[in-house]
Order: sequence, then structure tokens, then C-alpha cells
Amino acid sequence: MDQKLEFAERLQAAMRAAGLEPRPAVLLNLFNTHYWGRSVTFQAVSRWLRGESIPGQDKLIVLAEVLKIEPEVLRFGEAVRQSVQKHRQRWDEGVGYLERETFDAFLQLPAPQRKLIREVILTFAQVHQGGSPGQAPGE
Repeated sequence: MDQKLEFAERLQAAMRAAGLEPRPAVLLNLFNTHYWGRSVTFQAVSRWLRGESIPGQDKLIVLAEVLKIEPEVLRFGEAVRQSVQKHRQRWDEGVGYLERETFDAFLQLPAPQRKLIREVILTFAQVHQGGSPGQAPGE
């Protein structure tokens, strides 16, 4: 499905969840009373609700705030947030004190040395996974 249409569905659902009827006039009044920039037009809000356009970042943040939804969920959907949480959980659970200490030391190295260390680590990972050295992961 088109990203704009998916956004429109999430926007309408967020309006319903907030107890609002998903109509342009309702959203226009709500948005413009909370947005400190130049007021948006009825046509702009209509395009958001019909899936013809997606508001810019500044407007998206205001929409999310007034509709009581996280901006990333409004813009990209729940699946993106779950994916980010899954990756974050992997880091939180899989990285202990020794790894964190190593990462801190790595980050203190000059860029050329970090590049070399990165290449060494990726080579070890490829050999461990059965790939050949010099081949990028996943190739």
C-alpha cells in the first residue's frame, strides 16, 4: 500500500481514538489552534486525510501531540516502533560490561584505526558465518 494512504489511515484512526470525527474541518481547527507556524489550509488537511500527502516533520509532531500518539507511530506505524524496540532489546540484553567497555575504547580511537578494527571484526564475523573474507555480510 502507498505510504500516504497508510498515513491517512493512521491519522483517521488516531482521530477516532481521540474521540474526534475524522473530518477535515475538525482536524483543521484542532491543528491550527496548536500550531505556532503559519496556519494550514482546509485543502492541506483534506489531502492528509485522503492520503494524498504527508505533513512535514514540524506539523507531524504537532498532530501527534494533539492526538496523543507517538510521532513515529503516526508517521510510520506500529511495526516500525516494534522493530526499533526489538533491536534495542537485543543491545540491552546482549551487551554486557566487557562489550560496553570495548565499545567505549573503540569510540575513542581515531577514525582510521576504527576503520581497521571494524574490518577485522567483520572479517572474523564472516569467517564464523561461513562466508569468505572480503565479502560483505549478507552477500
